Amino acid sequence: MLSTISAETDVAAPVRVAYDQWTQFEEFPAFMRAVAAVEQLDDRTMRWIIDIGGMTRRFDARIVDQVPDDHIEWESIDEPVHHGRVDFVAIDDSHTHVTLRMQWLPETFLERAGAALAIDDNAARLDLQRFKDIVEGGGTLAAGWRGEIHGADVIRPADAPRPTHGFFRDPDTTEPDAR
Repeated sequence: MLSTISAETDVAAPVRVAYDQWTQFEEFPAFMRAVAAVEQLDDRTMRWIIDIGGMTRRFDARIVDQVPDDHIEWESIDEPVHHGRVDFVAIDDSHTHVTLRMQWLPETFLERAGAALAIDDNAARLDLQRFKDIVEGGGTLAAGWRGEIHGADVIRPADAPRPTHGFFRDPDTTEPDAR
């Protein structure tokens, strides 16, 4: 049975700043305690290493929908089952409401017990609090990726440099271009 995790927080930062920080996927271990590492393989694909209760799991996830300053949605490519979405809503010019929702399939007894006792919800709330602290403390100050993703379509910003990693869709063609 899938477990659903929900958490939300208000961040004292403009929506662009909060969104840009979230797009720094390889920085997730700084605020997500169960995440040991995230490696961005290309514009849509990330390799995750998570550690829950001493159990290490590895999986690849693909961004299925992304709109700058609005939301990012992802899903695991294979096992373990994992799906999530983070939404960013401007409260005003200097505050953003962030909502995180994830679904995952607890497999071990410890994972199932944690889900039943809502320990994973509490962990998500604490992760978002750490995210808030990072953003409000200045974050990594790196520019976020400003492209859009809708299914297999990657729409790169016109002024973005061509990626040096993996597989991407050239905006001038309909064919993927391997680098």
